[in-house]
Amino acid sequence: MDYFIFQQINNLAGRWTCLDALAIFFAKYLVYLLIVLAFLFFLKRWKIVFQSLLAAFLAKFVVVDLIKFFWDRPRPFVENNINQILEYTGASFPSGHAALSFALSFVIYNYNKKAGILFFVASFLISISRVFVGIHWPTDIMAGALVGVFSGWLVLKIFKRF
Repeated sequence: MDYFIFQQINNLAGRWTCLDALAIFFAKYLVYLLIVLAFLFFLKRWKIVFQSLLAAFLAKFVVVDLIKFFWDRPRPFVENNINQILEYTGASFPSGHAALSFALSFVIYNYNKKAGILFFVASFLISISRVFVGIHWPTDIMAGALVGVFSGWLVLKIFKRF
């Protein structure tokens, strides 16, 4: 099933130059734009910025990296041109970009529903683009999103106690 879904999404790559360029931008850079937007949207509300960045850090640099240390799942197309452009090597499962962006989105959604929905849409675009360009399997994305949501939930739960 993972391979089938991957093929359905990834087979669209290479057909339209503009779509390929947009997918590469989303897959590589949109996550950084989300972080900048979190600062801009909540410039005066540092609690939200701190909690969202903490959740993102926990998701990507603790949980995802720990899983990748123990489970070295290869990426779908390490040898193709798009991956050489994006310079991705190493373990595929779970997606760090999905975990980071969904953690950020979950915390922001908790404080501001409208901004949170925009962040979730951007997180989805990041995630689907990473499958589109052949960097991740769909299950890598789903696991990353679950790690991100769980990390966001955990950070919010911890901060509610203080």
